[in-house]
Amino acid sequence: MKTKMKFHDKEEKDLYESLQNDEWESDLSNSEKDEYKSAAQHTLNKSRRINLRLSERDYKRIKSRALQEGLPYQSLISRIIHKYLSGSIKEV
Repeated sequence: MKTKMKFHDKEEKDLYESLQNDEWESDLSNSEKDEYKSAAQHTLNKSRRINLRLSERDYKRIKSRALQEGLPYQSLISRIIHKYLSGSIKEV
């Protein structure tokens, strides 16, 4: 059974119908889409705080890399762990 959509105004209804009719194209690459999809899914997951001890050298390197990526270093660490657990990063 289909749920009847409720729209705020005609413009919103027209936009919805336009999307449903595939009248829009993304300019994102597949890898960018996957990255944003992963980030969105990760955002929806509950987070748990942990304490982690790193060597001073690794700590400085992760902060430097995070700065290059434009991310908080905690987010970079979380992303690395997520990629490892999902199999995107393989153990050497």
